Amino acid sequence: MKRKRVGLLALAGLALLSVTGVGVGSASAAAVSDTSGGSADAAARGRGHHDPVIIGHRGAPGYRPEHTLASYELAYRMGVDWVDVDLVPTKDGQLVARHEPEIGGTTDVAKHPEFADRKKTVVLDGVTTTGWFTQDFTLAELKTLRAVERIPQNRPHNTLYNGRYQIASYQEVLDLTKRLGRELHRTLGTYPEVKHSTFFQSIGNPTEPKLVAILKRNGLDRPDAPAIIQSFEVSNLIALHKQVRTPLLQLTSASGAPADFVANGDKRTYADLVTPQGLREVAKYAKYLGPDKAQVIPRDKNDNLGTPTALVADAHAAGLKVQPYTFRNENPFLPANLRSSAEPDAYGDVFTEEAAFFRAGVDGFFADQPDTALESLHAFLGR
Repeated sequence: MKRKRVGLLALAGLALLSVTGVGVGSASAAAVSDTSGGSADAAARGRGHHDPVIIGHRGAPGYRPEHTLASYELAYRMGVDWVDVDLVPTKDGQLVARHEPEIGGTTDVAKHPEFADRKKTVVLDGVTTTGWFTQDFTLAELKTLRAVERIPQNRPHNTLYNGRYQIASYQEVLDLTKRLGRELHRTLGTYPEVKHSTFFQSIGNPTEPKLVAILKRNGLDRPDAPAIIQSFEVSNLIALHKQVRTPLLQLTSASGAPADFVANGDKRTYADLVTPQGLREVAKYAKYLGPDKAQVIPRDKNDNLGTPTALVADAHAAGLKVQPYTFRNENPFLPANLRSSAEPDAYGDVFTEEAAFFRAGVDGFFADQPDTALESLHAFLGR
């Protein structure tokens, strides 16, 4: 069944060539411009600033281990202008790009005997978690580790790159973004996500002051900055709205409640945030809504793609742009009727799924395979 993926894997091969200097074409998704000519480039490629935006979710993790500089570079070279960067703090106050503070599943830390005694158990947003955590390592110590593929059962080809890439700091991601922007003559940006805000505040190592400092130091504290701050929590975004002019995105989940609500005894849930009244409250501090895609188009009782909800229309009425997460090509992440087989690493019909969301009116989305998502976008736009 793996032969069914040959065509799409060939795109990854082309992208690999581009990382070594051979371009593969691009499409601007930025709604900002700078002296490198971002606006002119967007027009030249036939893309308007109001077209839906594809965000490389953790870079291009369908082809490289997530949150590595290689993953981000590949995403940009595939043509997206934005990448998603999850941020967690280190022991010495740096911000690094990891999906979670626990790094046992995304690095080779377990193979480092010098760090064996740092394995521990913590309660992370109500979930008991055992492993190694970034807050117990300095940046220099983390740099001795190497990234590995997080979901090898779905992406066995990515294991080829295990051990090749370091953990990246957010500053390194920004430096890469600036360098590639100059090379590619495009305005490139990041969506930094504040992970587990309440938890890190509780241990005296908050992410937000560090993020504000980095944004200001890099000239990103402005409304038209190529940066959009994300969080699944609410109170930190409300506070950030008063501290920076960088746009904000409120993430929501299809279940549960924001961790800060739970910690403060607030009985509201994510479902309350996406009601018309909740969305009007979100719009007081954020410009974007990042819902679970199931909140836009839920699955039916047979796990097939269902009928769109009113969320996009309600969010637009509140003045919010809607960018759901996460689109992935592999069968387990697709609606049942769009899967090609039971094989967990084979691709299904993600084009049909992504087309349905464009028709539902979303303003873009987060995708693990940026090239596929851009192909869907071009088909939707007819150019």
